[in-house]
Amino acid sequence: MSEHEFEPVRGLPETLPSGERLLWQGSPRWQSLAVGAFHARKVGLYFLALIALDAGASVAAGRAAGPVVAAAAWLSVLAAGAVGLLALLAWLTARSTVYTLTTRRIVMRFGVALPMTINLPYAVIESASLRERRDGSADIPVALSRGSRVGYLITWPHVRPWQFARPQPMLRAVPDGRHVAGLLADALGAATVATAAQGSAAAAPVATAAPSASPGLTAAA
Repeated sequence: MSEHEFEPVRGLPETLPSGERLLWQGSPRWQSLAVGAFHARKVGLYFLALIALDAGASVAAGRAAGPVVAAAAWLSVLAAGAVGLLALLAWLTARSTVYTLTTRRIVMRFGVALPMTINLPYAVIESASLRERRDGSADIPVALSRGSRVGYLITWPHVRPWQFARPQPMLRAVPDGRHVAGLLADALGAATVATAAQGSAAAAPVATAAPSASPGLTAAA
């Protein structure tokens, strides 16, 4: 039985309230996550360089071919195990993650061993940016207002790298990232307009009828 089977809506801890609509849902592309977050490619290149250096030093020292090949094979096994483990972690992370955009907020559900859900209302988001990758996926970090904060360690890898002072939650390795970024930009714009309209309505002076005015009419200011 999956730990997420009791979700009323996939990726959400509860059904959306009246007036809130679902715009998009998706999960990270695990291949992009393996390369960008878990650095599987860099680890593979490191082992490849290590094998080449070890083989070169052995040949230069005049060692027999048998031990050189055996050492290279052993390092190759270690490399395959390390890269495979990182790929597995990326796959598990992508499988347990659901990003949700609604008309009012971003919801991030993630966690392999300990599932968590973070709600980010558009009112606390100052800006969003886009970093596209060659495979079409993209990272979309969002900057939060100073009164709002998420923990870097508990949010990783769904957070912008190296932003420790003001961590920025990030939709990571999102397929078709440009389309998702467009949806988010439109939703943020609509939320800003709605907030401004509410503020204007609250700040507008209330006209009161003068004693001599006819019923149903307001006196001019």
